[in-house]
Amino acid sequence: MIAFLQAAGAVPTSPKELILNASIETQVVLVILVVLSLVSWAIMLGVGRALTTALRSATAFAREVERAPRVESAAVAAKHTRPNASQRLLVRALQFLGETPPNLGYGDSAVLSATHAASRVETLRLVLDAEALSERDRLSRFLPWLATIGSASPLIGLLGTVLGVINAFVGIATRGSGNLAAVAPGVAEALVATAAALSVAIPATFGYNILANRLNRLDNLLEGFGTTLIAMLGREGRL
Repeated sequence: MIAFLQAAGAVPTSPKELILNASIETQVVLVILVVLSLVSWAIMLGVGRALTTALRSATAFAREVERAPRVESAAVAAKHTRPNASQRLLVRALQFLGETPPNLGYGDSAVLSATHAASRVETLRLVLDAEALSERDRLSRFLPWLATIGSASPLIGLLGTVLGVINAFVGIATRGSGNLAAVAPGVAEALVATAAALSVAIPATFGYNILANRLNRLDNLLEGFGTTLIAMLGREGRL
């Protein structure tokens, strides 16, 4: 019976035939899923490479600064290294020192002097946090798209599944029976749409979690590096 239906062309014999013989609605859903898949892989590869490079270069420069005996040595190293997140934090800290007046001691007023130093430390911390946030925003600007694709793809696939089931019932009503020839095309469309949606959503979800973890690692690195800079500047009496 199945061999007869296959010979008559009622039941597609390959995934390609399933897609080519699907309804226009299901094909539109599949095209949308293909586009979303291409976009998600482009984001994962591009952002993944950018985050890996940023994390590696920022870590290397942060270690170089930690080994520097003085801030001046770190500033020289910043001039001779490729721009990276940690280097930009150091440059911003040095700019802050040049833009704000140093702690002059205020004569015998130790309380006022300490208050001024604490204010400069707190202000520098806010400046470094803002610079780190800018780095995060720059590197993560496409991640919301990846999260959206991961969450929306199953819903789009569900739409294709519903359309396939509707076609299955239409086939039953048209042919007046529930045999394989009437049901199979619509059910096949539903399963293809479901499989396509899962093939888009699963990699996008995994990719988003992996990239978010790398971004958090960079955040932690920059936060620790900012603390190191403040400690170094305070130790040298620059605050």
